[in-house]
Amino acid sequence: MMREVSDKPLLIGEVYVDYTLPKIGGDQKVRLGGLVHAARGLWAADIAYAVAAICPAYLRTETENYLKSHGCTEVIWLGAVFDAPNVMIIGDPTETSDQGYDDLMRQVKRIVFEDVDSTLDRFRQVVIFPGKFELGYLAKVLHLDATVFLDIAYDVGSLAELNCFVGRIHGLFISTSSGLFLNNWSSDITGLIEGSRSLGASHLILKENRGGSRLFDLKNSKVIELPASLSSTVNSVGVGDSYTAVASALVPTLGWHEAIVRGVQVATAYTQTTFPDDLKLDVTRQFNLDDETFMNLGGCRLPWHERPKYKIYMAGPDFTYINKPEFDSALDSLNYHNFNVRRPVKENGELKRDAALSELLSVYSSDYQLLVECDLLFAVPLERDPGTLVEVGLAIAMGIPVITFDPRHENQNTMVIGGSAAYSDSLGECINAVFSQISNMRAETS
Repeated sequence: MMREVSDKPLLIGEVYVDYTLPKIGGDQKVRLGGLVHAARGLWAADIAYAVAAICPAYLRTETENYLKSHGCTEVIWLGAVFDAPNVMIIGDPTETSDQGYDDLMRQVKRIVFEDVDSTLDRFRQVVIFPGKFELGYLAKVLHLDATVFLDIAYDVGSLAELNCFVGRIHGLFISTSSGLFLNNWSSDITGLIEGSRSLGASHLILKENRGGSRLFDLKNSKVIELPASLSSTVNSVGVGDSYTAVASALVPTLGWHEAIVRGVQVATAYTQTTFPDDLKLDVTRQFNLDDETFMNLGGCRLPWHERPKYKIYMAGPDFTYINKPEFDSALDSLNYHNFNVRRPVKENGELKRDAALSELLSVYSSDYQLLVECDLLFAVPLERDPGTLVEVGLAIAMGIPVITFDPRHENQNTMVIGGSAAYSDSLGECINAVFSQISNMRAETS
C-alpha cells in the first residue's frame, strides 16, 4: 500500500550529547546536540518537521521525548551507534577561535542502519546533516523525486562523496570553519562553486561566521551577501545547523532570498542563548522584520576571501621572554578568522635588551613603516608595555583605527580608551570590533 506523501521537511543526522567544558567561575553545560540543534531552530520558527535519527540506544527515549515536545511530528530511528557514547566535548562555545570539538571514541565508533523499508520514501523535502554514516544508503532509501539539502560542514571528506545525490541536490551549505572548506577552498572558492554546480545544486550557501554569509545562485551566476548582526556571543554551537534547517524548510514557500534571511535571523537568535524558550521569543521578534527591512538594517558584510586584503598591525609584547597568553589568544583568534595579521617583532626582529642604538633605530624605522602600511592596529598592552602604547598613539595620530584588548585592566587611561575605536577586556568584543571596522572600510571603497 502506498504511503501518503508528507509535506513536512525531514531532518536526517546523528544525535549527540554536547558537553561544554566549564570556564573558571562558570558553569558546565550539557544538552542534546547534533541534529537536535537543527530541530530547535525549526521549533523556534514554528515549523513542523519529522526526524530520521541515528544515536546510541541509551539516548533514544530522551531524544524522542525532547523532539516531540519541540515541534517534531514523527521520529524515525534510522540507525544505532555502537562502541561510542556520541558525546561531543566543546572547548570554546563562543568561537572566538577554534571551538575545540572532540567526539569521544570516534575512532572506534560504528553505525548500523536499521531496516526502514519504504518509511522515508514519502518525504519530498529532506535536510541531511552528514555524520559517520554512509550517504549512499540514504540515496537509495529516499524517494528519487525528493528535494535534498545538504549541510557539508562536517564529516564530508570531498564533494565526490555526494555523487550519489547528483541531480537531486537543491542546496549545499558549508561553513568557513569546516575542515573540508579550509583544506580545499580557503584561498580560492572557485573549485567549490564549480564542484557544487557539477553536482546539480541550484544554490550554494557559505556561512562566514561573524562576517555574514553568501548565497550563490549557481543557475544564474549571482551572489548575494547577507549581513551578520554582531553582538556578544553566548553560544555558537549549533548555530549553523539551525540556519541550514530553517532556510531549507522555507525555500519551497518563500524562495531562496527570504528563506535565507529567515535562516540568518534564527541563527542570530541562536547565538544569544542556550535556553529554548528565550530562543523562540527572540525568533518571533526577529520574524516581525521582512527580508527587505532586514537587508536595509546593515550589519557586517565581510566575506572570508576579502579579509586578507586588509593588514592588521599586532601591537603587544610579542617577545620570547614574556608570558603573554592573552596576546597569543588574540593572535589565534585573528588567524582563525582569516585576517592578515602583521607581527612587527616577528617580521623585523626581536632586539636584545642591550641592543645598540643603531639597531634600535633600524627596527624602529621598520616597525614604523609597517604601521604606515597597515589598515588597523590591534593592541594587547600587557605589563604596561610602553612600546605598545607608543604604537597606539602613532596609529591614532595617523588616523588608523585602534582596537585595544586590555584583559588585565592595566591601561584604563583616558587617551587609550578615548582614542581607540573599541576598548574592552573581552576578546569577543574586540574581535567583533575588528569585523565591524574592516567591514566599514570595505563598504566605503566598494
